[in-house]
Amino acid sequence: MNHERSLAAPQFPGDDGTVAPELAAALGDDVRVLQVLPDVRVFVPIIALLGETPADGDKDADMAAVLMTGADGRTALLAFSSVATMTAWDPQARPVPVLGRDAARATLDEGAAAILLDLANPTFTVVETEDVEHLAAGHVLVDSAAGAAWVVPGEQA
Repeated sequence: MNHERSLAAPQFPGDDGTVAPELAAALGDDVRVLQVLPDVRVFVPIIALLGETPADGDKDADMAAVLMTGADGRTALLAFSSVATMTAWDPQARPVPVLGRDAARATLDEGAAAILLDLANPTFTVVETEDVEHLAAGHVLVDSAAGAAWVVPGEQA
């Protein structure tokens, strides 16, 4: 009988935490960011939230993704293009690597309206609600004669 155990392969083998080259080339151009974001790895910061301190003195801690609330009351999930950009924001946050489309799904699951990409940078990117919904649904932003348009894979633009 074979008693070997195997672990699932890591989602991003060999990942060194730097910004994905295709995302690095797109940063600063919101349309290009939306075009590459579904298939690139980004980091969602997870932080510890201290809970109540039970009678035995041990502290409870929960881990949570970080949401920010804007002046308009909308919330946004934070995501970062690299470990370095996330560390510049908060050196204590734990980086969780996910594909951009999965960050969009998490945004909707958390009830947030947007994604803030690279908040610590002066030129951070805001992915607004409609775009988050398209990313989460697996739609693709393509260039067309009329400009950029979201399409369902397999359909004509």
